[in-house]
Amino acid sequence: MTKKKEQAAQIDLGMPDDQRRAIAAGLSRLLADTYTLYLKTHNFHWNVTGPQFNSLHLMFEGQYTELSLAVDLIAERIRALGEPAPGSYSAYAALSSIAEADGVPAAADMVRILADDQLAVVRTARSIFAAADAASDEPTADLLTQRMQVHEKTAWMLRANLG
Repeated sequence: MTKKKEQAAQIDLGMPDDQRRAIAAGLSRLLADTYTLYLKTHNFHWNVTGPQFNSLHLMFEGQYTELSLAVDLIAERIRALGEPAPGSYSAYAALSSIAEADGVPAAADMVRILADDQLAVVRTARSIFAAADAASDEPTADLLTQRMQVHEKTAWMLRANLG
């Protein structure tokens, strides 16, 4: 066994290793979704144009700022579970359910795309709950609940801009 695997195996959080690893794997998908959404939102912030420029530019800024803090919380939870947090574009591309944006969509399309992607993050977070619940992993369940609240509210606010 490698030294790295020995260290991870020695972590006793009161849950079996297979459950701990499954939760970390789910959180890795959530991290990838969150980072991909962060990058896309930042891209749209830079490139939005049109009559709603100022309001969308500022809204997207608030969203990518919140997402930048969220990636740290998610990555730190993965590390607290004793697993390495993914941190490369190739890892995120393999793990994320969110597609990259091609080109520069129209402002209304940006809003629609981001609303859909916010809900994709909600679905990823929700998919981890069963594993966290089975392991009585309240810290992960709390993180998931908080992330779902933020993404559901943000999706609603984006949809409200569409009329």
